[in-house]
Amino acid sequence: MQSWTEKYRPKIFEDVKGQDEAVAKIKSFTNSFKLSGGRVGKPLKKALLLYGPPGTGKTTLAHVIANEIDSEIFELNASDVRNKIKLQEILKPAIEQKSLTKKGKIILVDEVDGISGYYDKGGILELLYLIGSASYPIIITANDVWNKKLSSLRKKSELVQLKEIDYKTIKDIMLNILRKENLFMNLNILTSIAIRAKGDIRAAINDLHATSRMRDPSLITFDERNKEIDIFNALRMIFKGKPTNSILKLFDSVKMPIDEIILWMEENIPAEYQGEELAKAFDALSKVDIFKGRIYKQQYWRFLVYENILLSYGISASKQNIKTGFTSYKRSTRILKIWLNNQRTAKKKSIAKKYAQYVHVGQKRAMNEFPIMKQILKNPEARKELKLTEEEIDYLEK
Repeated sequence: MQSWTEKYRPKIFEDVKGQDEAVAKIKSFTNSFKLSGGRVGKPLKKALLLYGPPGTGKTTLAHVIANEIDSEIFELNASDVRNKIKLQEILKPAIEQKSLTKKGKIILVDEVDGISGYYDKGGILELLYLIGSASYPIIITANDVWNKKLSSLRKKSELVQLKEIDYKTIKDIMLNILRKENLFMNLNILTSIAIRAKGDIRAAINDLHATSRMRDPSLITFDERNKEIDIFNALRMIFKGKPTNSILKLFDSVKMPIDEIILWMEENIPAEYQGEELAKAFDALSKVDIFKGRIYKQQYWRFLVYENILLSYGISASKQNIKTGFTSYKRSTRILKIWLNNQRTAKKKSIAKKYAQYVHVGQKRAMNEFPIMKQILKNPEARKELKLTEEEIDYLEK
């Protein structure tokens, strides 16, 4: 039996609900391609990077695009092509071959989070090369687009965010499915399914399908889905929500090191709090830093409990009133400076390593002699011999 998620998967843009802003951006992107005999022109960016939580329709939208522009879709999951060699074996031929049955062609690289980073096996670097050489539009999907290893990919792609779908929209979609199936279900049950899906339309439809087979759907219970939340939602819940026990374990669901979360807090507290609130919040944050120091120096890992309490409940309870309105939270400038420094050091180390291997000296010596090496590597032939990447050459020329 065909699942309802497949049976009622949108086929055209008009079928896609709850993602109007994303659809508008996608239409603009696809219109930039002038299809001619299966080939495309030269838009500013050849790749479309769709990102957002699971179940928001990233893969579905890729198929919708293919239908809308009458194109064959070549689909592969990034977990199957994790490195440079696999990409060359599978993706490169797909990019070079014309479609046999359709007017055009689209390449879909699903869940790009699964590709290894540049410093692992060259997967991302090879994907960037293939994007640059492709004459077909490439659609890429990701759950966590802000992963550091995807930074170069973000620059080469048109970013389109897919948001969690509002429960009312999910409910309307489910009602439409039930009408097509000539079925009836209590509205309270539908509302419960829609709310508990937490923006994941695929999960909601699967729950609806399972519930429709029950003799008494009112007896069904759904487990809360323990979904990861991003740092922006976490900050919003702490700064604008009520300080309740539910936020004590909030950062357990944020996929980010605690040290980085502290920097996000430090950067954004002044955007929400003033006066006494500001003082209390920074006092709580300072105590977090004290406990962090004790954990690292004395290995008192039991202090992690206090660190989490102060970072979540402590800062949330510093406000006198519930905050309203929209606040644009910013990434810590300290994070950026640390990252830029790490990037510069990484490029220097990678160049020194190649040089050391080529001239048979130690990497430490090569690092010490880097100013001399830099003069030698002004020669294009020397760069070619060491097989320096574009990023490494850019570093040398700065």
